[in-house]
Amino acid sequence: MANKDVISKAILVDKVAEAAGTSKKDTKAVIDALFEVVKDSVKADAEIRLIGFGTFKKSHREARKGRNPQTGAEIQIAASDSLAFKSSVKF
Repeated sequence: MANKDVISKAILVDKVAEAAGTSKKDTKAVIDALFEVVKDSVKADAEIRLIGFGTFKKSHREARKGRNPQTGAEIQIAASDSLAFKSSVKF
């Protein structure tokens, strides 16, 4: 599957700075702060709901058994947490 129109963080900063009429330096600082707040809030089990955009929350997967695809041997997969995003219906 080919990636179409991938927007890197640098391109995002450029686009937001242009749309908001702010400097790239200030825009990057705001975006970095936003990402940190989202990450820290989700780690603390908070949900971040942005009406009309979506919800960020922690997703927990319990420990489970799996198989090594190369050897077929059974392995134990540790429990893990990850960031989940569900887009708004309006989005």
